[in-house]
Amino acid sequence: MHSKILSTKKGVFAILMFGLLPLSASHAELQLEIVKAPDQAPQIAIVPFESDSTLQPIIQSDLQRSGKFASSANLPAAPTKSQDIVPAVWQNAQIPYVVVGQVHPAGANFNVQYELVDIQKGTRILGENIVVPANRMREAAHLIADKIYQALTGIKGDFSGRIAYVLLDKANGKRTYTLQVADTDGQQPRTVLSSHEPLLSPTWTPDGKKIAYVSFETGRPAIYLQDLASGGREVLAQFKGLNGAPSFSPDGQSMLFTSSKDGEPDIYQMNLATKQLRRITNDSAIDTEARYAPDGKSFIFTSDRGGTPQIYRYNLEDGSSRRLTFKGTFNARGSISRDGQSMALVHRQSGQNYQIAIQDLNSGIINILTQTPLDESPSFSPNGQMVVYATREGGRGLLSIISTDGRFRMRLPSQSGEVREAAWAPSN
Repeated sequence: MHSKILSTKKGVFAILMFGLLPLSASHAELQLEIVKAPDQAPQIAIVPFESDSTLQPIIQSDLQRSGKFASSANLPAAPTKSQDIVPAVWQNAQIPYVVVGQVHPAGANFNVQYELVDIQKGTRILGENIVVPANRMREAAHLIADKIYQALTGIKGDFSGRIAYVLLDKANGKRTYTLQVADTDGQQPRTVLSSHEPLLSPTWTPDGKKIAYVSFETGRPAIYLQDLASGGREVLAQFKGLNGAPSFSPDGQSMLFTSSKDGEPDIYQMNLATKQLRRITNDSAIDTEARYAPDGKSFIFTSDRGGTPQIYRYNLEDGSSRRLTFKGTFNARGSISRDGQSMALVHRQSGQNYQIAIQDLNSGIINILTQTPLDESPSFSPNGQMVVYATREGGRGLLSIISTDGRFRMRLPSQSGEVREAAWAPSN
C-alpha cells in the first residue's frame, strides 16, 4: 500500500502521509492496555498514599509502562512514611524500591508529601512536599512519576508530556476529523479542532504551545498553525498544489514543508517571521517528510529518487545530501531522537509488512521493533526511551507505545473506533 501510493505524484495523500489508512474513532479517552511487559525488571512498590486514592494508581501505571520497572501488586505492608518502613519485610518480598506518601488538605489545595526509599541501601532517595490544586492531582501524579523515574535511571521522565493524534468519527454517515491532545496515558483528551475534511500531520512547535497540521477544509491541502491556549490560528502555507509535512526548527524560527507550488513535490524552508521561502530540494522525484535534526544544521527526508522510498539527510550548511537507509525495500517517516543518535522509521524488509524500526545513525544498524504488519507515523518521546506509532491489530486502528529496546509495549485503543497520526510533544 505504501509503495503504491508513493509511485504516483498525483496522489495528494502520498506526500502528506505514506500509507494513510481508513480511520474511525470516537472522542472518548484512550484506554491503556499493556501487551508486552519487560523481563526481570526491578520491582517497585507504590504504597497507597494516606488520605488519597488518586495518586498511587497513576504513579504505578506510569512507572510500569516505562518498561524499566515492574509494579508490585501484593504489598507486604502499608507504611505512609519512610520511618515506618521495615527493610527486612520488603527484602523478603524482593522489592528493592518503595514509594510512600501522604495527602492533607491545605485550604483550596492539597499538600502532597512523598518519599522514595532504596531498601537495599536503607536510604531515602527522594523526599518532597508539593502543594497541588484540587483539580491538578492527575498532573501531580505524573510529575511525581517523572521524578522517581529520573532518580532511579538518571533519565528525565516523560509522563507529564502530551500526545497529539487524529480521530475520525463516521457517526450518522458523516465524517468528522478531530485533532486531539491527551496525556501520555491517553487520559484527559482535549479537542483542538474538528473538521469534516481530513486533518493530517500534527506537528508541535518546540515550546509545545502550538500545533501545525494539514487541513483540507478549503478543498485543497493547507498548513495551519494553532495556539493551544487561545485557540487562535493562522495559515502558514496554502500555495497551489500540495502543502504538507510541516517540521519546525529547534529554535522555532523556521519551518520545513513539502510543496508542489513550482511543479514537482519538493522541500521548502519558510522563515516564520517574514514568511520568506527558500526551495531546498529540486528533484524530479518525490521529496517529503522533512524533519529537522536536533542541532538544526541538517534534516532528514524521504525520497524515491533512488527508485524506492528511502531516507536521506540534507546538510543545510553545504547543501549536500546523503542516503541513510539501505536495508529493506521501503524506509520512510523518519524521526530523530533528541540526542541525535537514533532514527525511528517505518521499515519494510520485504513483502507487505510495514514495521517500526530504530536505526543507529552512527553505525547504520537497523533494529526492527514491531511484529505487526501495518505500522506508521513513529514519534520519539522527548527522552528518547519510547516511540509512539500508529498500527492496526484485529481489524482496528490504534496507537501503540514501545520502548526503544523493544522490551515493553502498550497500546492505546479508543473505546470505540480508531486513532491515527501521533506526535509526542516536546518537553518543557
